[in-house]
Amino acid sequence: RGGLRIVYSGSSQGWVTATAGNDATMQPAFITATGGTESTSGDFKIHTFTSDGTFTVSKLAVASANNKVSYIVVAGGGSGAPSQGCVGTSGGGAGGFREGRNSPVDTYTASPLAAADSGLTVTASAFPVTVGAGGTAGAITYPNSKGVNGSNSIFSTITSAGGGFGTGGGAPGPSGTQVPGGPGGSGGGGGTCGNSGSSADPGGTGNTPPVSPAQGTNGGSGAAAAANNGGGGGGATASGTNGTSPGGCGGAGATTNITGSPVAYAGGGGGGNSPSYASTGGTGGGAAGKTRSSGAAANAGTVNTGGGGAGSSGTPSNTAGGLGGSGVVII
Repeated sequence: RGGLRIVYSGSSQGWVTATAGNDATMQPAFITATGGTESTSGDFKIHTFTSDGTFTVSKLAVASANNKVSYIVVAGGGSGAPSQGCVGTSGGGAGGFREGRNSPVDTYTASPLAAADSGLTVTASAFPVTVGAGGTAGAITYPNSKGVNGSNSIFSTITSAGGGFGTGGGAPGPSGTQVPGGPGGSGGGGGTCGNSGSSADPGGTGNTPPVSPAQGTNGGSGAAAAANNGGGGGGATASGTNGTSPGGCGGAGATTNITGSPVAYAGGGGGGNSPSYASTGGTGGGAAGKTRSSGAAANAGTVNTGGGGAGSSGTPSNTAGGLGGSGVVII
Protein backbone atom coordinates (compact mmCIF):
# COMPACT_ATOMS: atom_id res chain seq x y z
CA ARG A 1 0.00 0.00 0.00
CA GLY A 2 2.97 2.28 -0.34
CA GLY A 3 3.07 5.10 -2.87
CA LEU A 4 5.54 7.80 -3.88
CA ARG A 5 6.05 10.56 -6.48
CA ILE A 6 9.50 11.07 -7.98
CA VAL A 7 10.78 14.04 -9.96
CA TYR A 8 13.77 14.19 -12.29
CA SER A 9 15.94 17.00 -10.92
CA GLY A 10 18.74 17.01 -13.45
CA SER A 11 21.83 15.04 -14.40
CA SER A 12 23.70 15.68 -11.15
CA GLN A 13 21.12 14.14 -8.77
CA GLY A 14 18.75 12.25 -11.08
CA TRP A 15 15.40 11.14 -9.70
CA VAL A 16 14.42 12.32 -6.19
CA THR A 17 11.39 11.54 -4.06
CA ALA A 18 8.96 14.45 -3.92
CA THR A 19 6.14 12.92 -1.84
CA ALA A 20 5.53 9.46 -0.33
CA GLY A 21 2.88 7.65 1.66
CA ASN A 22 3.07 4.48 3.83
CA ASP A 23 6.63 3.83 2.64
CA ALA A 24 7.84 3.06 6.20
CA THR A 25 5.41 0.13 6.46
CA MET A 26 6.43 -1.55 3.24
CA GLN A 27 8.11 -4.95 3.76
CA PRO A 28 10.82 -6.53 1.60
CA ALA A 29 10.21 -9.72 -0.34
CA PHE A 30 12.83 -11.53 1.75
CA ILE A 31 14.46 -11.41 5.17
CA THR A 32 17.01 -8.66 5.74
CA ALA A 33 19.75 -9.94 8.05
CA THR A 34 23.43 -9.58 8.95
CA GLY A 35 26.02 -11.62 10.83
CA GLY A 36 28.96 -13.95 10.35
CA THR A 37 30.77 -14.22 7.03
CA GLU A 38 28.16 -13.45 4.37
CA SER A 39 27.99 -15.01 0.91
CA THR A 40 25.35 -15.87 -1.68
CA SER A 41 24.28 -18.93 -3.67
CA GLY A 42 21.69 -18.14 -6.31
CA ASP A 43 18.84 -16.26 -4.60
CA PHE A 44 19.98 -17.26 -1.11
CA LYS A 45 22.17 -15.36 1.34
CA ILE A 46 24.41 -17.50 3.58
CA HIS A 47 25.79 -16.56 7.01
CA THR A 48 28.74 -18.67 8.20
CA PHE A 49 29.84 -18.44 11.84
CA THR A 50 33.24 -19.95 12.65
CA SER A 51 33.29 -18.25 16.06
CA ASP A 52 30.72 -16.73 18.41
CA GLY A 53 28.63 -13.91 16.96
CA THR A 54 25.12 -12.58 16.41
CA PHE A 55 22.63 -13.25 13.62
CA THR A 56 20.55 -10.06 13.42
CA VAL A 57 17.26 -9.93 11.49
CA SER A 58 16.32 -6.31 10.84
CA LYS A 59 13.29 -6.88 8.58
CA LEU A 60 10.97 -9.80 7.89
CA ALA A 61 9.59 -10.85 4.54
CA VAL A 62 6.05 -10.26 3.28
CA ALA A 63 5.41 -13.99 2.76
CA SER A 64 5.56 -16.00 5.99
CA ALA A 65 7.19 -18.93 4.16
CA ASN A 66 10.24 -16.74 3.59
CA ASN A 67 10.63 -16.05 7.31
CA LYS A 68 12.06 -19.51 7.89
CA VAL A 69 15.81 -20.07 7.67
CA SER A 70 17.71 -23.24 6.86
CA TYR A 71 20.64 -24.03 9.15
CA ILE A 72 23.30 -26.45 10.29
CA VAL A 73 24.60 -26.37 13.86
CA VAL A 74 27.76 -28.42 14.43
CA ALA A 75 29.37 -28.73 17.87
CA GLY A 76 33.05 -29.14 18.70
CA GLY A 77 34.54 -32.63 18.37
CA GLY A 78 35.92 -34.56 21.33
CA SER A 79 39.66 -35.15 21.68
CA GLY A 80 41.35 -38.52 21.48
CA ALA A 81 42.93 -40.10 24.54
CA PRO A 82 46.64 -39.77 25.27
CA SER A 83 48.75 -42.90 25.02
CA GLN A 84 49.72 -45.15 27.90
CA GLY A 85 53.07 -46.53 26.81
CA CYS A 86 52.74 -48.24 23.43
CA VAL A 87 49.08 -49.13 23.81
CA GLY A 88 46.73 -47.58 21.25
CA THR A 89 44.00 -45.32 22.60
CA SER A 90 40.64 -44.34 21.15
CA GLY A 91 39.46 -41.48 18.96
CA GLY A 92 37.14 -38.68 20.00
CA GLY A 93 33.53 -38.52 18.88
CA ALA A 94 32.34 -35.92 16.39
CA GLY A 95 30.42 -32.90 17.56
CA GLY A 96 26.65 -33.15 17.28
CA PHE A 97 25.28 -32.34 13.82
CA ARG A 98 21.81 -30.83 13.41
CA GLU A 99 20.30 -29.54 10.17
CA GLY A 100 16.99 -27.90 9.31
CA ARG A 101 15.88 -27.00 5.79
CA ASN A 102 13.08 -24.65 4.78
CA SER A 103 11.70 -26.94 2.10
CA PRO A 104 10.12 -26.60 -0.41
CA VAL A 105 11.34 -22.97 -0.56
CA ASP A 106 15.00 -23.95 -0.13
CA THR A 107 15.76 -26.87 -2.46
CA TYR A 108 19.47 -27.54 -1.89
CA THR A 109 20.50 -31.17 -1.28
CA ALA A 110 20.45 -31.64 2.47
CA SER A 111 22.04 -34.36 4.61
CA PRO A 112 20.02 -37.43 5.65
CA LEU A 113 19.65 -35.84 9.09
CA ALA A 114 17.50 -32.91 7.89
CA ALA A 115 13.84 -33.55 8.61
CA ALA A 116 11.30 -32.45 5.99
CA ASP A 117 10.38 -28.75 6.22
CA SER A 118 12.41 -28.35 9.41
CA GLY A 119 13.63 -24.78 8.96
CA LEU A 120 13.49 -22.37 11.87
CA THR A 121 11.07 -19.41 11.90
CA VAL A 122 12.80 -16.19 12.94
CA THR A 123 11.61 -12.81 14.16
CA ALA A 124 13.04 -9.32 13.66
CA SER A 125 15.54 -9.56 16.49
CA ALA A 126 19.11 -10.54 17.39
CA PHE A 127 20.00 -14.21 17.80
CA PRO A 128 23.25 -14.98 19.67
CA VAL A 129 25.31 -17.73 18.01
CA THR A 130 27.70 -19.95 19.97
CA VAL A 131 30.30 -22.01 18.12
CA GLY A 132 31.68 -24.85 20.24
CA ALA A 133 35.41 -25.35 20.70
CA GLY A 134 37.02 -28.72 20.09
CA GLY A 135 38.10 -30.86 23.02
CA THR A 136 41.51 -29.97 24.47
CA ALA A 137 44.32 -32.41 25.30
CA GLY A 138 43.51 -34.74 28.17
CA ALA A 139 45.89 -35.40 31.04
CA ILE A 140 48.30 -38.29 30.57
CA THR A 141 47.52 -40.76 33.34
CA TYR A 142 47.78 -44.50 33.85
CA PRO A 143 45.39 -46.17 33.93
CA ASN A 144 42.16 -44.52 32.79
CA SER A 145 43.52 -41.81 30.51
CA LYS A 146 40.82 -39.76 28.80
CA GLY A 147 40.43 -37.05 26.22
CA VAL A 148 38.10 -34.07 26.69
CA ASN A 149 34.57 -33.51 25.38
CA GLY A 150 33.97 -30.82 22.77
CA SER A 151 31.76 -27.83 23.56
CA ASN A 152 28.16 -27.23 22.48
CA SER A 153 27.14 -25.04 19.53
CA ILE A 154 23.89 -23.06 19.79
CA PHE A 155 21.63 -21.12 17.44
CA SER A 156 18.26 -19.97 18.77
CA THR A 157 16.42 -23.07 20.06
CA ILE A 158 18.89 -25.49 18.42
CA THR A 159 21.70 -26.93 20.55
CA SER A 160 24.20 -29.50 19.30
CA ALA A 161 26.18 -31.39 21.94
CA GLY A 162 29.97 -31.56 21.97
CA GLY A 163 31.58 -34.82 20.90
CA GLY A 164 32.52 -37.42 23.51
CA PHE A 165 36.10 -38.00 24.68
CA GLY A 166 38.19 -41.01 23.73
CA THR A 167 39.65 -43.26 26.43
CA GLY A 168 42.90 -45.10 26.97
CA GLY A 169 41.64 -48.12 28.89
CA GLY A 170 41.61 -49.29 32.46
CA ALA A 171 44.12 -51.28 34.44
CA PRO A 172 45.26 -54.50 32.73
CA GLY A 173 43.88 -57.89 33.55
CA PRO A 174 40.37 -59.35 33.74
CA SER A 175 39.60 -57.41 36.91
CA GLY A 176 40.60 -54.05 35.47
CA THR A 177 38.00 -51.28 35.60
CA GLN A 178 36.41 -50.55 32.26
CA VAL A 179 36.58 -46.98 30.98
CA PRO A 180 33.86 -46.37 28.39
CA GLY A 181 34.25 -43.66 25.77
CA GLY A 182 32.62 -40.37 26.62
CA PRO A 183 28.97 -39.72 25.67
CA GLY A 184 28.12 -36.71 23.53
CA GLY A 185 26.80 -35.57 20.16
CA SER A 186 28.68 -38.62 18.90
CA GLY A 187 30.33 -40.98 21.37
CA GLY A 188 34.07 -41.32 21.86
CA GLY A 189 35.78 -44.65 21.28
CA GLY A 190 36.61 -47.14 24.03
CA GLY A 191 40.18 -47.93 25.00
CA THR A 192 42.06 -51.19 25.40
CA CYS A 193 43.83 -52.67 28.41
CA GLY A 194 46.34 -54.40 26.19
CA ASN A 195 46.84 -57.53 28.31
CA SER A 196 45.74 -61.09 27.77
CA GLY A 197 42.45 -61.73 29.52
CA SER A 198 41.41 -58.10 29.67
CA SER A 199 38.04 -57.01 28.33
CA ALA A 200 37.37 -54.33 25.75
CA ASP A 201 36.18 -50.92 26.90
CA PRO A 202 32.86 -49.97 25.25
CA GLY A 203 32.43 -46.90 23.08
CA GLY A 204 30.53 -43.86 24.31
CA THR A 205 26.86 -43.29 23.56
CA GLY A 206 26.02 -40.82 20.80
CA ASN A 207 22.96 -38.58 20.47
CA THR A 208 23.36 -37.55 24.12
CA PRO A 209 21.18 -35.76 25.08
CA PRO A 210 18.71 -37.35 22.66
CA VAL A 211 17.12 -35.32 19.86
CA SER A 212 15.22 -36.34 16.73
CA PRO A 213 16.60 -36.78 14.12
CA ALA A 214 19.65 -38.10 16.00
CA GLN A 215 22.62 -35.71 16.11
CA GLY A 216 25.24 -38.48 16.11
CA THR A 217 26.16 -42.12 16.70
CA ASN A 218 28.06 -44.36 19.14
CA GLY A 219 31.81 -44.82 19.40
CA GLY A 220 33.47 -48.17 18.72
CA SER A 221 34.80 -50.37 21.51
CA GLY A 222 38.49 -51.01 22.12
CA ALA A 223 40.16 -54.31 21.38
CA ALA A 224 40.11 -57.04 24.01
CA ALA A 225 43.16 -59.02 25.14
CA ALA A 226 46.51 -57.93 23.70
CA ALA A 227 45.49 -56.35 20.39
CA ASN A 228 46.42 -52.86 21.63
CA ASN A 229 44.01 -50.97 19.35
CA GLY A 230 41.59 -48.23 20.41
CA GLY A 231 38.05 -47.82 19.05
CA GLY A 232 37.04 -45.15 16.58
CA GLY A 233 34.88 -42.17 17.55
CA GLY A 234 31.32 -41.99 16.26
CA GLY A 235 30.36 -39.72 13.37
CA ALA A 236 27.13 -37.95 12.46
CA THR A 237 25.82 -40.76 10.23
CA ALA A 238 27.91 -43.85 11.09
CA SER A 239 29.26 -45.36 14.31
CA GLY A 240 32.96 -45.72 14.97
CA THR A 241 34.30 -49.21 14.32
CA ASN A 242 35.79 -51.45 16.98
CA GLY A 243 39.52 -51.57 17.57
CA THR A 244 40.76 -54.66 15.78
CA SER A 245 43.79 -54.31 13.52
CA PRO A 246 44.39 -51.50 12.79
CA GLY A 247 42.66 -49.35 15.38
CA GLY A 248 38.98 -48.57 14.93
CA CYS A 249 38.08 -46.12 12.17
CA GLY A 250 36.13 -42.95 12.85
CA GLY A 251 32.47 -42.93 11.81
CA ALA A 252 31.39 -41.00 8.73
CA GLY A 253 29.98 -37.51 9.04
CA ALA A 254 27.11 -35.83 7.18
CA THR A 255 27.33 -34.09 3.78
CA THR A 256 25.15 -31.09 2.97
CA ASN A 257 24.98 -28.51 0.16
CA ILE A 258 23.78 -25.67 2.40
CA THR A 259 26.70 -23.49 1.22
CA GLY A 260 25.96 -24.21 -2.46
CA SER A 261 28.41 -27.11 -2.79
CA PRO A 262 28.75 -30.46 -0.97
CA VAL A 263 30.74 -30.30 2.28
CA ALA A 264 31.02 -33.01 4.96
CA TYR A 265 30.97 -32.28 8.69
CA ALA A 266 31.17 -34.17 12.01
CA GLY A 267 33.40 -37.17 11.26
CA GLY A 268 34.71 -39.30 14.13
CA GLY A 269 38.38 -39.60 15.09
CA GLY A 270 40.32 -42.80 14.36
CA GLY A 271 41.72 -45.01 17.11
CA GLY A 272 45.44 -45.32 17.76
CA ASN A 273 47.18 -48.65 17.35
CA SER A 274 50.50 -50.28 18.06
CA PRO A 275 51.44 -51.64 14.62
CA SER A 276 52.32 -49.34 11.75
CA TYR A 277 48.85 -49.47 10.17
CA ALA A 278 46.89 -46.25 10.42
CA SER A 279 43.17 -46.19 11.03
CA THR A 280 41.15 -43.66 9.06
CA GLY A 281 39.18 -40.72 10.40
CA GLY A 282 35.54 -40.27 9.41
CA THR A 283 34.70 -38.08 6.41
CA GLY A 284 33.88 -34.63 7.72
CA GLY A 285 37.05 -33.66 9.57
CA GLY A 286 37.73 -36.79 11.64
CA ALA A 287 41.46 -37.30 12.27
CA ALA A 288 43.32 -40.45 11.23
CA GLY A 289 44.61 -42.54 14.15
CA LYS A 290 48.22 -42.39 15.23
CA THR A 291 50.51 -45.39 14.76
CA ARG A 292 53.33 -46.29 17.10
CA SER A 293 56.01 -45.12 14.68
CA SER A 294 54.42 -41.94 13.32
CA GLY A 295 55.88 -39.27 15.58
CA ALA A 296 54.97 -37.61 18.84
CA ALA A 297 51.61 -35.98 18.23
CA ALA A 298 48.25 -37.53 17.38
CA ASN A 299 46.29 -35.86 14.59
CA ALA A 300 43.72 -33.17 15.39
CA GLY A 301 40.20 -32.97 13.99
CA THR A 302 39.76 -30.36 11.26
CA VAL A 303 38.76 -26.92 12.52
CA ASN A 304 35.17 -25.74 11.91
CA THR A 305 33.95 -29.22 10.98
CA GLY A 306 33.31 -30.72 14.43
CA GLY A 307 35.68 -33.59 13.59
CA GLY A 308 36.91 -35.86 16.39
CA GLY A 309 40.58 -35.97 17.38
CA ALA A 310 42.64 -39.12 16.87
CA GLY A 311 43.66 -41.65 19.46
CA SER A 312 47.35 -41.82 20.29
CA SER A 313 49.98 -44.56 20.50
CA GLY A 314 53.68 -44.73 21.45
CA THR A 315 56.48 -44.49 20.62
CA PRO A 316 57.38 -42.19 22.12
CA SER A 317 55.24 -43.29 25.01
CA ASN A 318 52.85 -41.00 26.88
CA THR A 319 51.93 -38.74 23.97
CA ALA A 320 48.87 -36.50 23.83
CA GLY A 321 45.72 -37.43 21.98
CA GLY A 322 44.54 -35.42 18.99
CA LEU A 323 42.56 -32.24 19.66
CA GLY A 324 38.94 -32.06 18.59
CA GLY A 325 37.96 -29.81 15.68
CA SER A 326 35.91 -26.71 16.45
CA GLY A 327 32.30 -26.50 15.28
CA VAL A 328 30.45 -24.21 12.89
CA VAL A 329 27.01 -22.64 12.47
CA ILE A 330 25.68 -21.86 8.97
CA ILE A 331 22.34 -20.09 8.34
